[in-house]
Amino acid sequence: MSTSQIPIRALHLDLKGLPPTPERLLSLCPLIATAGYNAVVVEWEDTFPWTVDPHFRSESAYTPDEVLAFVGAAASAGLEVIPLVQCLGHMETPLSLPHYADLREVPHKADVLNPLAPGARELVRAMVDDVLGLLPEARYIHLGGDEAWSFGTHPDTTAYISEHGRGALYLQHVEPLLDALEARAVRPILWHDMMLTWDTDALNRLVPKADLCVWGYQQRPDETNHHHAVRHWEHLHAHGFTLWGGTAYKGADGQISDVPNWHTRMENAQGYADLAQTQPMAGVIATAWSRYSTHRPMCEPIDGALDCLVHVGFILRDGHSPADGRDECLRVLEAAGELATFEAAHAALSALAAARDRAWYALRQTRELLAGATLDARRRGDAAALAHLKQLRDAVQAGHAAAGQVRDALDGLVPAREVEFYLHERLAGLDEEYGLLKPRVAALEPDAARAMGLA
Repeated sequence: MSTSQIPIRALHLDLKGLPPTPERLLSLCPLIATAGYNAVVVEWEDTFPWTVDPHFRSESAYTPDEVLAFVGAAASAGLEVIPLVQCLGHMETPLSLPHYADLREVPHKADVLNPLAPGARELVRAMVDDVLGLLPEARYIHLGGDEAWSFGTHPDTTAYISEHGRGALYLQHVEPLLDALEARAVRPILWHDMMLTWDTDALNRLVPKADLCVWGYQQRPDETNHHHAVRHWEHLHAHGFTLWGGTAYKGADGQISDVPNWHTRMENAQGYADLAQTQPMAGVIATAWSRYSTHRPMCEPIDGALDCLVHVGFILRDGHSPADGRDECLRVLEAAGELATFEAAHAALSALAAARDRAWYALRQTRELLAGATLDARRRGDAAALAHLKQLRDAVQAGHAAAGQVRDALDGLVPAREVEFYLHERLAGLDEEYGLLKPRVAALEPDAARAMGLA
């Protein structure tokens, strides 16, 4: 029996990196429900079949029929679909295009929307309308709104804040969007981090118009001083906000990580489950970042993190880990026919991660030894730099071998072009470094290089 105090337990699908194939997207729904979730937050980004501007679509974008098929599969599994459309920060999908450059807060950065730019709000409204057009039954929509790092740095927005305050600038942009959604009986959700410095008047204006999701992926809320600390929950509750939590089952352990840190994910999720006993929550979103932003590398494919997906779901549903911990999660995956998929993906990705770690360590050692040997000929003679270069070569070769395993493990689960992009991000830099270092190191000790097969 569920003892959770969390009514809505939503799994997040971040589709701007390593998006599942249409068939895999459908097959994930029963597993998500079995793991104790009753909703999915879908961050479509460039995989949505945009009509507001088809240039927003990537080569892996779903068709309208595929989106509708997913919505149907989610409903059949008892999952409520909550779309996410960015409204301020993380606006790279449109702002990267030249004809939207005049909407940027900072002209040379395509991440944050200038809330005062003519057409800025209209763009967001059109994107919201586009998404809701395929999800007319949605009760909630997440508007993002977080990590607008350059918010208020444009001369116009700086002047506006100086006169009215940061909260007033934010509301000037989003309040008409929130009002339009209220008229459609759709409740908006916003990430909370941008509101922590607002004055009381701005907070009070926002309370009736949107829920806030307090997110933070490292440590427990009762053990951190970060922006998801308990004091921030209490501050926002005191103003009357309906709050959600934001933990993570993957994608929160480094932007170039290949598999999640299981212990960190469980500790963080348990912290939210425990907090829900004392701090009322409308729901908790188990986020699953596939990129930290559109311009960052892809990370942690879903299929290598299915153990964490299930385990976090059980914690949010039951308020605690299952009695047998991870072993019980593996049994659930086996019963769902997903264990072989998970084990192949997790093993391949773990091998790739280990090879990359060895390679980068060897690269550092090689470069440092090369620097000394180049500057002072007396620092040559023991082939130390060559030994580390050989370790680098062997690790890079192991990385490419693991890449083949990753291709096999993700075949049919993620579009092949996305898998190749992911592997290129992981290995191309190492290939380049080895190619540059090999002749330089070998030239310092050519006899040793020939003897070691590195000439």
